[in-house]
Amino acid sequence: MIIIGVDVGSTTVKAVAIRDDQVVWRDYQRHFAKPAEQVLDFLDRMQAEIGLLPERDRVCFTGSGAGLIAPRVGGKEIQEVVAVAAAVEKRHPDVHFVSEIGGEDMKAIFFKSAAGGRAKQVYMQTACSGGTGTFIEKTARKLRIPAEVLSELPLAGVTLHKISAKCGIFAETDANSLLKGGVPVGEIIASLFDAVVHQNLAALTKGNTPLPQVLLLGGPNRFFRGLQEAWRHHLGRIWAERGVDLRDARPADRIQVPDDGLYYAALGCVAIGSREPERLGRFSGREELAGWVRDGRQSDKAAQGRSGLVQSAAEADAFRAAFAGGLARHRPAFKRGTRSNGPLFVGCDFGSTTAKAAVLSPEKDLVHSTYVQSHGNPIEDAKALFRAIAAGGVDRIAGLALTGYGKDLLVGILGADLGVVETVAHAKSAQDVFPNADVICDVGGTDVKIMILRQGTVADFRLNSQCSSGNGAFLQGVAERYGIPLEAYAERAFAARAMPSLMMGCGVFLQSDIIRQQRHGWSP
Repeated sequence: MIIIGVDVGSTTVKAVAIRDDQVVWRDYQRHFAKPAEQVLDFLDRMQAEIGLLPERDRVCFTGSGAGLIAPRVGGKEIQEVVAVAAAVEKRHPDVHFVSEIGGEDMKAIFFKSAAGGRAKQVYMQTACSGGTGTFIEKTARKLRIPAEVLSELPLAGVTLHKISAKCGIFAETDANSLLKGGVPVGEIIASLFDAVVHQNLAALTKGNTPLPQVLLLGGPNRFFRGLQEAWRHHLGRIWAERGVDLRDARPADRIQVPDDGLYYAALGCVAIGSREPERLGRFSGREELAGWVRDGRQSDKAAQGRSGLVQSAAEADAFRAAFAGGLARHRPAFKRGTRSNGPLFVGCDFGSTTAKAAVLSPEKDLVHSTYVQSHGNPIEDAKALFRAIAAGGVDRIAGLALTGYGKDLLVGILGADLGVVETVAHAKSAQDVFPNADVICDVGGTDVKIMILRQGTVADFRLNSQCSSGNGAFLQGVAERYGIPLEAYAERAFAARAMPSLMMGCGVFLQSDIIRQQRHGWSP
């Protein structure tokens, strides 16, 4: 008989097959928001490669996506912390502390001696991406670091900087600020690894001391060299401060990173399943799951969804006519494409994700404008921006002013006349272009600003820079995930005739809900 353990995580599926207490098959794959399809692929391969048979063999599931899949193949569902703890107790009876970092959660398990065995104390973080694998990968993607480079970046011997790991958007903003200040990417990533371990220890130990032996599990702990070095650094410091006896061993010798640490939840499923009555978790075959993937999710969508943004092409055209067309009627001052014989004035906004420039004549006519994606280096962004300005025929600049995240670094480098605070720049523009404006809403790459105007000045101001929900970087990240160009974003959205109800609030909750809805069959 074969017993299979399957861990359906937020970003990956891991599976192991055990026969006679020996691993006869295992695999680990990203599911790209299609976990059921990935599980089907695993089951098909196991049937072909190791002779998996319905009604004879058994299968147990764990992970955030197990609930939808396990009943459709006759599988038994096991809570993932219970599964991880079972694998650790069987394979590492001397371990006292376990850290598992997953795609969208992190766990800490303390093992303590107790009457009749070992007691477990479990702490989980699932409400925020801070300190998780997705958190690391998202920030690295923002810095344009390939996965193979990220895995080898070290912590030891690298200058560290302050990065907050409490929330993904905090870290993204901190990383962006460091980058704009000229800090090398290697130092930023090392600082990120340091912040992740600090966040795990601060959020999950609850004042308890992680005693040796320590076990590091999960993909990030396994694959990122710098993260392992950060654990050794922080735990070594804690043990020295609290007088923990290492019995003449180095701190690094008391911290283990098993090669198969990715599979511990799946292995724990097998360990628990092998102790259960054989009638539980009996594999019923792949047909029901395949039918649900093919047809069943559509009925789920019909029951749970709501109507789209518009219900017809005519309604979409009417919307565009009312709003997109209306913008042209409210531009009384700027006349794009005019030319001035005299010197020109340039304003540049170096934001977190893009750089923008506007060129005005002395009469405030808009002579030229340009908009380029940021490549993470403000100096290179400035070069790209001014190349575009020069290509637009601008060669005599009488005045230059800068605003945005990159202004402080670039004012001196570019010889600008002044740097302007963003809110002041917005208010001044409103005075000239929309003199009757009461409210300005600026959705930026990593923040959202609301400005209340009274008599041409900013009377009140609100800034959301502490959460990614609702900002441009979040929308851009979703577009990249689906391979949709930003220019096609609205067109794709307005083409949908139905849509799921997504959770509002935290950007991490929203991202998790998007993944959950994809499991129910909703398309990008």
